[in-house]
Amino acid sequence: MNKKAVIIGAGAAGLLCGGFAARRGLEVTIVEKNARAARKVMITGKGRCNVTNDCSPDDFIKNVRTNSRFMYGAINSFPSSEVMALFESLGVKLKTERGNRVFPVSDKAVEIVDALVKFAKSGGAKIVQGQAKEVLTQDRKVTGVLLEDGRVLPAQAVMIATGGLSYPLTGSTGDGYRMAEKLGHRVVPARPSLVPIVVKEPWCAQLMGLSLKNVTLSLKEQGKSKPIFSELGEMLFTHFGVSGPLVLSASAYMNENPERYRLFIDLKPGLDEAQLDARLLRDFEGEKNKDFINSLSMLLPKKMIPVAVRLSGIDPQTKVNSITKKQRREFAALLKALPLTPKGFRPMEEAIITSGGVDVGQISPKTMESKLVEGLFFAGEVIDVDAFTGGFNLQVAFSTAYLAAQNM
Repeated sequence: MNKKAVIIGAGAAGLLCGGFAARRGLEVTIVEKNARAARKVMITGKGRCNVTNDCSPDDFIKNVRTNSRFMYGAINSFPSSEVMALFESLGVKLKTERGNRVFPVSDKAVEIVDALVKFAKSGGAKIVQGQAKEVLTQDRKVTGVLLEDGRVLPAQAVMIATGGLSYPLTGSTGDGYRMAEKLGHRVVPARPSLVPIVVKEPWCAQLMGLSLKNVTLSLKEQGKSKPIFSELGEMLFTHFGVSGPLVLSASAYMNENPERYRLFIDLKPGLDEAQLDARLLRDFEGEKNKDFINSLSMLLPKKMIPVAVRLSGIDPQTKVNSITKKQRREFAALLKALPLTPKGFRPMEEAIITSGGVDVGQISPKTMESKLVEGLFFAGEVIDVDAFTGGFNLQVAFSTAYLAAQNM
């Protein structure tokens, strides 16, 4: 008789694990509380699904923010090249964009979700709707899973792949943490990662909805001159502060005390300060009799002009031919490093990823099996591993799920 495995959570990790475990001959049941599988995958990458990052295992490890060493075995057993090959074999055409980010050619996350469901089911895994309440054990070995409705699913192996706490509407509500703790596992307190940042500057609200493209965002710790993060890309102003890809990435480099940091936006990364000063001089030459506030339409987005002028300290009605060399150079310096003062993060519900989770010290990095309970496995965001943006977090899910599937 085939051995039975129950996987709690039909997300990226659960579906991939189910497909591979079933292909090994296990009788696999995947329990999902939502009516639809992989709801969180549906919203990743703004609904496009940044499915992985086309990089070497070593580069992947450099982008794992928490407990990177724990991931060595997993990423080398199932690297991004194999993830890409799997989806291509399932009929999903892929493309690689800036930063080696991999997306479906269709730009539709639903293609990835459908492929994962197809992979699990075609391998023989069953997906059942239900809410897992507890992992059942006897003599520190798993025996099955108890559902909220009283059903018991017997199993010799159980995997918890319930995600973290981010985006709770997709089903990530911390169930896995509770089940793991009940079995004696330590859970590192969860906090948001890859999350929008609340800032002190009131002028951000005036720019609400303004998206900046091809700017460089830098993050510095107070009192230090060297940035701990600096990247070119997109960001967005909101009623509370800033969001968008660059901001989410920067947030991952900040600890629990955001007030220790400063953000700087380089609005003209293609020019150094001297080149920008020369550009301003040229623009001013052609606008000699205009007021300063009316002379910047070629340089800045319309919404940003009054804010930049106010921050410069130059009277908006000053004629450009009256602006001094010192004022012009200080304005160029401002545009190269527009400062923002973080004062907090948006709530966990708005984070892309949860930092924290089941302590990796109690999980075997070679098998993803619990060191405390025989037959209990973990994969994905429920583990205390998180990475930067760019497809690395889904790769964490796939690699840990694959390793668990081979050892269940």
